Amino acid sequence: MKIVALEIKNVGKDISLERFNEFGELVTYMNSKPEEMAERCSGADVIIVNKLPVNENTIGSVDTLKIVLTTATGYDNIDVAFLKSRGVKVCNVKGYSTDSVAQHTFALLFYVYEKLRSYDDFVKSGEYSKHDIFTYFDEPFSELSGKVWGIVGLGEIGKRVAKIATAFGCEVVYYSTSGRNSNNDYEQVDFETLLKISDIISVHAPLNEKTKYLFNADAFKKMKKTAVFINVGRGPIVNDRDLTDALKADEIAAAAIDVLEKEPMDPNSPYFEITDSRKLFITPHIAWATQEARERLVAETYYNLKAIVDNAEPRNRIDLL
Repeated sequence: MKIVALEIKNVGKDISLERFNEFGELVTYMNSKPEEMAERCSGADVIIVNKLPVNENTIGSVDTLKIVLTTATGYDNIDVAFLKSRGVKVCNVKGYSTDSVAQHTFALLFYVYEKLRSYDDFVKSGEYSKHDIFTYFDEPFSELSGKVWGIVGLGEIGKRVAKIATAFGCEVVYYSTSGRNSNNDYEQVDFETLLKISDIISVHAPLNEKTKYLFNADAFKKMKKTAVFINVGRGPIVNDRDLTDALKADEIAAAAIDVLEKEPMDPNSPYFEITDSRKLFITPHIAWATQEARERLVAETYYNLKAIVDNAEPRNRIDLL
């Protein structure tokens, strides 16, 4: 069996894929371009991808292909229908990053919510050393207790965030983007209501036709001017231009985001217009990427392949959905 891992840099150079050698020949590439896939996958039985497009144009000529493993939960980059028509098995990985993303959600929040950049700058600039009293709090900040936290997408990550927010004393409400989620622990509201009543809104939804540009100029205008917006879901759920304009017009207080419409970031992104990280804080799609989460990701990918090789009960088979 020939296994080709096309973009191992996306799971980290510190995470070993050595265990895959037990299935046969493992060929790895740090990065690959779509136009390189056909040649690099020639003769492959299995390919491992993360963000690369897997479709007829990129791997249609690879007639040996039997299995596609994605080291991700989302699979909008994979043409499952095409692969299914060729009899190719397709697996994703679920649940590996729940703790990691929930943790990062609160890291993003506290950075902007408690004005941490401003206070760190005050100390490191030497101003605190010149201050006449023991404390400095010229930029007011608030407690989470008693605030309304609106969650968009109450999947596993959304539920973990809801649980932690509740522990801080927040009232949690949620909007189900699919309309299928129902949870008796938290109040379900429509989108308009969530925008109107929430002090904090965090996005944990997948990208699909219902969620693309869900947060646009109209949505931001309906939010509280004191609201903080967090996106750790998918970049195109938010219109970058509209969020930039909303922040510049003080329609919302701040935003902290880990995902963008285009990744890596477009050099002409409107977000470069906002240099004040108290207003806009951005991390480079790292919410999922704790070392523990990446280790779980590779382990789960291995077990997905092992289940197929051993003819065991299917694991994470998205071609069977």
